Amino acid sequence: YDGARFTVGPDSAGANPGPRCYRRGGPLAVTDANVMVGKLVPDFFPSIFGPNQDEPLDAQAVREAFTRLAAAIGDGRSPEEVADGFLRIAVANMAEAIKKISVQRGYDVTGYALNCFGGAGGQHACLVADALGMKTVLIHPLSGLLSAYGIGLADIRAVRQASLDVPLDASHAAIREAGDRLGETCIEELTGQGVPIGDIHVRVRAHVRYAGTDTSLDVPAYDMRGRAAGDSHLAGMREAFETAHKRRFGFIDPSKDLVVEAVSVEAIGGGARFEEKAASATGSGAPAPARTTRFYSNGAWHEAGIHLRADIAPGQRIAGPAIVIEANQTIVVEDG
Repeated sequence: YDGARFTVGPDSAGANPGPRCYRRGGPLAVTDANVMVGKLVPDFFPSIFGPNQDEPLDAQAVREAFTRLAAAIGDGRSPEEVADGFLRIAVANMAEAIKKISVQRGYDVTGYALNCFGGAGGQHACLVADALGMKTVLIHPLSGLLSAYGIGLADIRAVRQASLDVPLDASHAAIREAGDRLGETCIEELTGQGVPIGDIHVRVRAHVRYAGTDTSLDVPAYDMRGRAAGDSHLAGMREAFETAHKRRFGFIDPSKDLVVEAVSVEAIGGGARFEEKAASATGSGAPAPARTTRFYSNGAWHEAGIHLRADIAPGQRIAGPAIVIEANQTIVVEDG
């Protein structure tokens, strides 16, 4: 609170000192706001804090800090209302970030599922989905560890780019020369890290724009497998550019010439090969909560059940408001 308005981020409390509840004297953060409103339950959070790393989250310190902040704001709001206000701003910031890579590029997010990940993602997923008009949220069982899980499974990638600035209709040879040359460099980088050449897939993309404009869109040019080049298709590149331009900007201009501004190449390979077994529904109805609690959200208190993920069978349904506790994250199911 800067004396006139609430702000959230962009600075982070980091891992050290972390939020106020981490017992290291840190500042109030979004995690603390979730503790204040009851969405993070210290009893179900690992006791890894304090000098001996054996204490729970410090909910009392959070309450005292929000009580002081509410008094400083002085407009009659309770500590819970203040914390809820900061959470609303955080949710709005997250929703705006998603809009930049979706709505502003011509995608209607209401037809998609919101893929939630990160240790704190589940605490805000429902509210972010509501802010975007989305109806479905997907939360992988390992979403709280998704960065570490992904690093362990991910392909190795090498990327190179070169400027061209040639008309699309006369770009075939230039695209092939630059793409093959950069592709060789990318392939050598991956084989140098132990990726078999037969497992490497190289994608060559052209960055195309209308002549006289400064906004390029990248479209597929051709693919390579190992060192075998494919064919580039200028007509397909033109069609892909017009489709992307229509989606992003709402129009196309057939009278303008197209320019290939640059070529980018990405070599991919070396990722883990695995299969996940499909799970079938074995349960029905609603599981019994481990206990009940209440949390403050959207300006009101809500009675909620606390459910342990390990106790929920595939196929069972839980109506919000509720809190689902996993080994690696807390999921808040909002009212409605």
